Amino acid sequence: MKKTAYIITIGDEILIGQVVDTNSAWISKQLYQHNIQVSKILSVSDTERGIRTALEDAKENADLVLLTGGLGPTKDDITKHVLADFFETSLVFDEKTYARIVDIFNKRDRKVTDLHHQQCFLPESATLLTNEKGSAPGMWFEKEEVIYVSMPGVPREMKYLMEAEVLPKIKEIGQEVILVNRTILTSGMGESNIAKRLTKFEEELPENASLAYLPSPGMVRLRISLEGNNPAELIQVLDQLTEQVQELIPELIAGYDLDSLEECLAEKLLTHAYRIGTAESCTGGFIAHKLTRKSGSSAYFEGSIIAYSNHIKETILKVNKEILDTHGAVSVETVEAMVKGTINLLGVDMAVAVSGIAGPTGARPDKPVGTVCIAVGNQDAIVSQRFQFSGDRMKNIHLTTNYALNMCIQFLKNNE
Repeated sequence: MKKTAYIITIGDEILIGQVVDTNSAWISKQLYQHNIQVSKILSVSDTERGIRTALEDAKENADLVLLTGGLGPTKDDITKHVLADFFETSLVFDEKTYARIVDIFNKRDRKVTDLHHQQCFLPESATLLTNEKGSAPGMWFEKEEVIYVSMPGVPREMKYLMEAEVLPKIKEIGQEVILVNRTILTSGMGESNIAKRLTKFEEELPENASLAYLPSPGMVRLRISLEGNNPAELIQVLDQLTEQVQELIPELIAGYDLDSLEECLAEKLLTHAYRIGTAESCTGGFIAHKLTRKSGSSAYFEGSIIAYSNHIKETILKVNKEILDTHGAVSVETVEAMVKGTINLLGVDMAVAVSGIAGPTGARPDKPVGTVCIAVGNQDAIVSQRFQFSGDRMKNIHLTTNYALNMCIQFLKNNE
């Protein structure tokens, strides 16, 4: 097969905002890791017209079509009926699927209903995929060199089918065109300014290469993609292009092929055998939350002081009252003192401290909303910086967190 995929999520609950579509994001990530490019994600109503229109669009533009939703036992789940009509096949009763449902319900001491019996009438031309996490099987179709896979919308059932059935089958088929990617995680500069520094690099990219900018608050992912037929040659060129970006924006690069700044920081902390602590004012513990989201974070994270008030800064972190009176809580002098206090209090190898005005209140003429000071350091050195963000409260908190994480990464890089 080739490399272009469509994802179609079916369900009115998605369209009215009652349910957030997490399935598409998860599927996209899996396909990306298997060198398959998602060209479109569609959310459609649980109607014949909605599903049929999406299938017709996909038929003309995709090599792989993944559908989720609309396969339950209720009468309004019509996906299989539309699929049967689309593939010009009939619905036939599948004894194996029914036996599985009966077994599941017997174990739960529940009775199988007529709706579950009706659920087992499935398109005759489909290759059924066993769903060990639920009652509805997945369905695999092939038509005019396009593969269609229909899966339940329940995330754990969809994920099981993708991992146990769909991805292995796709891997067996292979690809006519190979797609390789590398993601460069950057922080400290916005998308447009990075693009200016990479203008010549983009202009000189090979014809089979592309550069995509994937921005989010406080960081930008740069994705270099290459397609061709020789994997070794593609990887060699990808390495060369990565080195060129490294030379052009070295101070902005946090890591490679990672989803987040906290993952990159965790890798570096483990490499240095460092333990870190945080002292947070305006972020209210969000940096610590980021650092502890991943299992195993106790290997590098010691703890956090939520020093929201000046009283805590002064009495717990031992920030000199004169610093607070002279420079204020939102100052580089204060966050530097907070770093020293955190290192001494927690006994860590390094610390990061933040203090700022997240908004919408608390602004002063010399310190408007979005003013944030960040410091990072160890016993030997401390670096600090003042920033002026311009988002709402939550955006400012996210920006502060990501900039703080990046300053930790750069501090470790500079002290390697």
